[in-house]
Amino acid sequence: MVDVSPFRGWRYDLSQVGDLSDVLCPPYDVIDPNFQTELYKRHPCNVIRLELNRAEPGDADSNDRYRRAASFWKHWRIDGVLRQDPDDLLYVYSQTFTWEGQEFTRQGFLGRVRLEEFGAGSIFPHEQTLSGPKADRLALFQACKANLSPIFGLYPDSQQEVQQRLSDACITLTPLQATDHLGVIHRLWPVSDSAVINSVRAAMRERSVFIADGHHRYETGLNYRRELQQQGRLNGEYDPANFVMMHLVGMQDPGLQVLPTHRLVSGLPTITTQELKHALDEYFELEFMGVGESAARDTWDMVTADGSQSAFGFGSAADGGWLFARLVDPRRMPELAPDKSEAWRSLGVSQLHKLVLEDLLPRRFPQAQPQCRYVHQWEEVSAALQANEAQLGCLVQPASIDDVEMIAGGHETMPPKSTYFYPKLLTGLVFYSLEDRAG
Repeated sequence: MVDVSPFRGWRYDLSQVGDLSDVLCPPYDVIDPNFQTELYKRHPCNVIRLELNRAEPGDADSNDRYRRAASFWKHWRIDGVLRQDPDDLLYVYSQTFTWEGQEFTRQGFLGRVRLEEFGAGSIFPHEQTLSGPKADRLALFQACKANLSPIFGLYPDSQQEVQQRLSDACITLTPLQATDHLGVIHRLWPVSDSAVINSVRAAMRERSVFIADGHHRYETGLNYRRELQQQGRLNGEYDPANFVMMHLVGMQDPGLQVLPTHRLVSGLPTITTQELKHALDEYFELEFMGVGESAARDTWDMVTADGSQSAFGFGSAADGGWLFARLVDPRRMPELAPDKSEAWRSLGVSQLHKLVLEDLLPRRFPQAQPQCRYVHQWEEVSAALQANEAQLGCLVQPASIDDVEMIAGGHETMPPKSTYFYPKLLTGLVFYSLEDRAG
């Protein structure tokens, strides 16, 4: 059973900060140092100072930046920069964006979700996590005692009935609005109608939730709760640390788009298109698509037209050539991933990593030590190969929502960067304090 409840969120007082767009930022994991500096300059109360506080000259140790974040969090509330809503609310949150010339609007809602250990309830991860980001987020949890950014969860809702109840409640309300650095329009409607909230809570109890983004933060929530338990500081089932702030979107929402994450592979010897063909042709059907940017575009068009998880594009920095590839003989996959399900082995990213990058290329080029950098548009892959930033470019289909539900529901996790849910949720629209007792 998924336990979703409203909460008294903390939000920016616009009479203090002005334009909401100036004080928000993306999640920590997509902010590079240059963008971090830009966000610092944008507004003295930009949430970057909480989400990803920077190191400063004279810091005694790496924990100083977490202490600074906690100081901002404390004083912004004392000074009224942030104010707490007087009532328990759910927050409807929509994002309007353009991708490849088409406009989409993704709708969901922010609530507080009771933490469940993976494998013991109805909340499922779909990607693996790393220890470094979890240690970083735990230090921030410990310093601020707050959820500063929401986890992104998906739930099955074939008739879109849950979101429709909330959307109907917002018809007469005026949303808060912000535009991010990518031009995405974010809108927020606080919903206080108790009948609507109770209806949504009841409907969500019958569903499962699949984490789309924020796995590290969810696991950090679990770790923080365990820490309080061990210290005897967890105060019953309604202690706020038993919950995390989560944005929930129906899997059938028309604005829910899973976008590709392509690979730029370095650590390889110089590989021409012809050499690549020899490395792959035992298992793949291959077609040479030409040379240069136009060939990259044509290759991606072929991959998307094929539509299957077994279609790929491979580009060589050595000669600028491009191959369209279709896996026609998957017999090696059970040998390479014997502990995985057939659904997992059928994913494009699984086939790419297990068969191509970990087996076929090292077998033909023993000195190969493939390392991946991730981008989302074929143009980025083409440009990187032309600049000789990688030896190989790999165009791969994204996993589908059905793939996420099947694999995560079977208690498996996908390879890293299997999905890319665009756009990212903004940090700073609503905060959830882990010190305000749940009701």
